[in-house]
Amino acid sequence: MFPGEIWIPSADGDLRGFALARRHYSAKKNRHPKRKRFVGPGERIVLLTLQYDAIFVWRKFIDDSGQTGVNCALFRNEGQIRASKLILAAEEFAWAKWPGERLYTFIDAAELPGTCPGYCFRRAGWKSAGHTKGGLIVLEKLF
Repeated sequence: MFPGEIWIPSADGDLRGFALARRHYSAKKNRHPKRKRFVGPGERIVLLTLQYDAIFVWRKFIDDSGQTGVNCALFRNEGQIRASKLILAAEEFAWAKWPGERLYTFIDAAELPGTCPGYCFRRAGWKSAGHTKGGLIVLEKLF
């Protein structure tokens, strides 16, 4: 499968994406009931699967944590496609827009079930890059 056979570009504020974003564990920290936009400031790519059962958001911005590169700001999979396959396909979109940039994400281990937080990212070749001051796991992938 090619990335475009899995993901379609969407927009911040797309109601299908908004519904998926609201079910992500980070949404309870970022609730704005009247605001339909769900991605913060900066450059962004919002991706939805063809079945509208997964969302992936890339965001390039000045990160207060000191991380640099392109951030996976949101990933939620409610469908049947393996999460690591979705991640690999989403990477193609990020590197097409921001060639050679470091990709990174934050994982809140306390919010995820299982014993290996970020397992799907690790299956897609992402590596540990430490922790934030707040205790979030940082994972990264280099081009």
